[in-house]
Amino acid sequence: MSTRIAFLKGHGTENDFVIVPDPENAVDLPPAAVAALCDRRAGLGGDGLLHVVRSAAHPEARGMAAEAEWFMDYRNGDGSVAEMCGNGVRVFARYLQRAGHAAEGDLAIATRGGVKRVHIAKSPSGGGSAAGDVTVGMGRALLPEGDVEVRVGERTWPARNVNMGNPHAVAFVADLAHAGDLYTPPSHAPAGAYPDGVNVEFVVDRGPGHVAMRVHERGSGETRSCGTGACAVAVAAARRDGVDPAVTGTPATYTVDVPGGTLVITERPDGEIEMTGPAVIVAEGEFDSAWLEGVRA
Repeated sequence: MSTRIAFLKGHGTENDFVIVPDPENAVDLPPAAVAALCDRRAGLGGDGLLHVVRSAAHPEARGMAAEAEWFMDYRNGDGSVAEMCGNGVRVFARYLQRAGHAAEGDLAIATRGGVKRVHIAKSPSGGGSAAGDVTVGMGRALLPEGDVEVRVGERTWPARNVNMGNPHAVAFVADLAHAGDLYTPPSHAPAGAYPDGVNVEFVVDRGPGHVAMRVHERGSGETRSCGTGACAVAVAAARRDGVDPAVTGTPATYTVDVPGGTLVITERPDGEIEMTGPAVIVAEGEFDSAWLEGVRA
């Protein structure tokens, strides 16, 4: 007997997600089902899926339940599991606010990349329809040693290896068009630098403390935005510019333009990186569980 399963659609700077509320972790979402839901022609469409589960109900999150009531069980658009998604966390927080599980102010969200601290700003219209931006504490960046290169067609660039809980290769280029169509993953060297694949960012300068980027997200292809990627880009740009807040004692802030909008990234002297940007819920509805059963078959 089929049942109706609730879903929502949301986006953060046009990085869009299918949202499946499932507090007790009762909905089976194998990779094929996630990929079908995220399919833009035969499914609901999205760069990824946000499975909303109480931390105490998920085996990967029970250890974080004392700190964060809710776990973002994030999946890439191809159904693969990912450690973190910065835009996804903001949209996840917006869903919790919409559902009455969170209010304006501070909250904690469990992810595979650890517990993330989130702040939902007050509505700029004083309680009207416009929602306030969401700020996420993204943790600290790791800068692994070793030279990395990325290649698209005949062009090769040196890249900065940055880990934001997931791996990134950041390449500064003369023109964002040089990144090509980004339908397929840009190649990288050495091959062993990213054994589990890599998100690749191509970056140009727009002005002091202001850059623009395109990104190929592993498992999703080119997306309109990538939160962890924007953080990696800001860190790479700061180091390229000779700026390290741990040395100067002064926060470094970069504005990062993505195809879907703008994010503001601040790296504090203690190494914590904060990302601020919009998060929007655009639709909600239901789908028939029988459809997912057909996908699993």
